[in-house]
Amino acid sequence: MVLKPLVECVPNFSEGRNQSIIDAISTAIKNTPGCTLLDVDPGKSTNRTVYTFVGEPSAVVDGAVNAARVAFKLIDMTQHKGEHPRMGALDVCPFVPVRDVTMEDCVNCAKEFGRRVADELKVPIFLYEEASTQPHRKQLRQIRQGEYEGLKEKLKDPQWKPDFGPTEFVPSYGGTVTGARYFLIAYNVNILGTKEQAHRIALNVREAGRSEKEPGRLKFVKGLGWYVDEYNMAQVSMNLDNYRITPPHIVFEECSKDARELNLAVAGSEIVGLVPLEALLMAADYYIKKESLFIIDEALKVRLAIDRLGLSSCSQFDPKKRIIDYMVQEDLTITQPLASMSVRSFIEVLGSRTPAPGGGSAAALVAAMGAGLGAMTGWMTYGKKKFEALDPIMRELIPPLDKAMRDLIPYIDADTNAFNEVIRAFSVKGVQEKEQAVEKAYKQAINVPLGTMKVASSCWVHLLKLAEHCNMASKSDLEVGCKSLETGIWGAHRNVMINLTEIKDQTFIQTVQTEADQILEFSQKSIEKVLSILNNRKD
Repeated sequence: MVLKPLVECVPNFSEGRNQSIIDAISTAIKNTPGCTLLDVDPGKSTNRTVYTFVGEPSAVVDGAVNAARVAFKLIDMTQHKGEHPRMGALDVCPFVPVRDVTMEDCVNCAKEFGRRVADELKVPIFLYEEASTQPHRKQLRQIRQGEYEGLKEKLKDPQWKPDFGPTEFVPSYGGTVTGARYFLIAYNVNILGTKEQAHRIALNVREAGRSEKEPGRLKFVKGLGWYVDEYNMAQVSMNLDNYRITPPHIVFEECSKDARELNLAVAGSEIVGLVPLEALLMAADYYIKKESLFIIDEALKVRLAIDRLGLSSCSQFDPKKRIIDYMVQEDLTITQPLASMSVRSFIEVLGSRTPAPGGGSAAALVAAMGAGLGAMTGWMTYGKKKFEALDPIMRELIPPLDKAMRDLIPYIDADTNAFNEVIRAFSVKGVQEKEQAVEKAYKQAINVPLGTMKVASSCWVHLLKLAEHCNMASKSDLEVGCKSLETGIWGAHRNVMINLTEIKDQTFIQTVQTEADQILEFSQKSIEKVLSILNNRKD
């Protein structure tokens, strides 16, 4: 299945206290066809609400325009006060690439949004980040300098002519900044201290530091200190512009270090809006290594990150509602229909009067079960007092077997999909075009089971060591696992061989056949060794 392109929009509105206005903006977004509202995060002290929604590019632009209309009608900037810097009712509206869209696509979204809002509402719109080509007005802080109160005079300066809309000041609305950027994490570290102390830490860690001569320690970090009345504590409030360079856990550790030097307590942290799963897994891996932990399950890694960063200190952090990957994940019954079936259903469809799923899908399933039984044998040894001395070995062996098991599951559907592509290739019109399409489809139908063989074969080195050290109460489980793995590899090999007969590319044939035969031979020798080790153990 081809997944739809996805853009994220994260508009920030200058209203965080009036629930009816907050709800009205939410409704405008939710009622826009093609838009999915993922998160609404209001703040009373900041008097600001951050919305997060996704959709295809055109739908997301429609949703942002609809929300801007509501803000124009209901928010009065002449009455607005709050801790957060701002210059307009819809203060900033970034578009972020999520899936199958380019940064250029998001720049086009920002420009289309800016043009439509300026034309309809007659308000000034400024472009920033990737959508801006002017160095003096590329960053949000540059454009927002002077904030709402200084915007009237700013608009008189030719250097600050809006990218869209009039140069006249609209008191009730102010102005909007829109653009395209990569995923930004709005991240706050809680400090049991004063606003001034939190700001002092912000100056230490943010990239800009105190001045050009005295920069801060962390790249791609913007920050300031403020006091949040509803939390009754100060925060180092930051934007992490590139979490792959400076992830939340590094920011948390650096802020904590500075807080300790000031004899201040850190009371967890807060993510405003949504966060990529990758950022939390990076944090988990950091603490796993730092504390010599052994955790490979994704859900437990996420839980560890939430705990160590104190992400539930201000409000409950629900991974299903706060991690964007989980929010936009398509139902696996659509993307992996076979792998998502019940065991009974899969066996019944396997035995039905259809050519697919067939042996290739079954081979991938059997191989995945083999790797899974290997991982299970490791778990039946790990963490038990009787085998405590073997814990370091099990920590080494379980992760690659668990990974192979998970990597093999998608091959169940991939094999059937590849067969269906072969069928479709035969319907291509034109002799030469059909010939090329069929050759390409058959090559893919070969590469899929060959991939099954490669992943499954990677397990043998770990299974051999596992056979030497595992809890012998699980001997039969490991034997079944190894036999399943061997059967999966053999079945995938048969699929490779039968499809090779349809290929005309002799170089491809020779290369694939050699590799497949070598894997099969290695598998047959490996299972003999594993079974021999298990049968000869005396314990």
